[in-house]
Amino acid sequence: MAKILISTSILSADFSRLGEQIQEAEAGGANWIHVDVMDGHFVPNLTMGPFIVETCRRITHLPLDVHLMVSNPESLVDLYAKAGATWISVQVESTPHIYRLLQRIRELGCHPGVVINPGTPAESLTEILHLADMVLVMTVNPGYSGQEFIPEVVGKIAKVQKMISDRNLQTLIQVDGGIASDTLPITYQAGARVFVAATAIFKNPAGIAAGIHSLRSSVPLGS
Repeated sequence: MAKILISTSILSADFSRLGEQIQEAEAGGANWIHVDVMDGHFVPNLTMGPFIVETCRRITHLPLDVHLMVSNPESLVDLYAKAGATWISVQVESTPHIYRLLQRIRELGCHPGVVINPGTPAESLTEILHLADMVLVMTVNPGYSGQEFIPEVVGKIAKVQKMISDRNLQTLIQVDGGIASDTLPITYQAGARVFVAATAIFKNPAGIAAGIHSLRSSVPLGS
């Protein structure tokens, strides 16, 4: 596995050139393609349905990393799995049935992920951590790209990493929100290994590949 995994969020992509931009990201060294699904209810924005995942699946062979920021995610996981998702991550705050839902995602042949918002304590993962292949610790309040990184979340990343180590699990920690070349190393030191970036990649003035390279090179080899 790569030292760090870059999950390129298409939330900031130019959708008039989506296929071309995903191919540029893949050629530029992206590890995964990240799809943010928002329902306008759980978060104040409305974004991508299963057809976007189907489209991405036709464009690239990279893993598709789907983050469901929706109410009642139980009604949607089957649709996104069928559309071609590799990873499906669900918010712990979005359902009282998170245990069963993580089991269902695995039954569908996808990697289950669990997501916690900045205001949600790491302890909310205590009973379900063993069911997740990944924990996404949000470093902004979900809903929009381009927000500023919340530095207070770094301590929670370290706490989640300790929980994983104490249980002798191989669970990945992912971070999303304000991830750039100056914030990525901070979260890396705390234990994150999967980094979602939208603006830092698709809005990089030097281009998509340069954005990915800037993120990857922000963690020196051997650190």
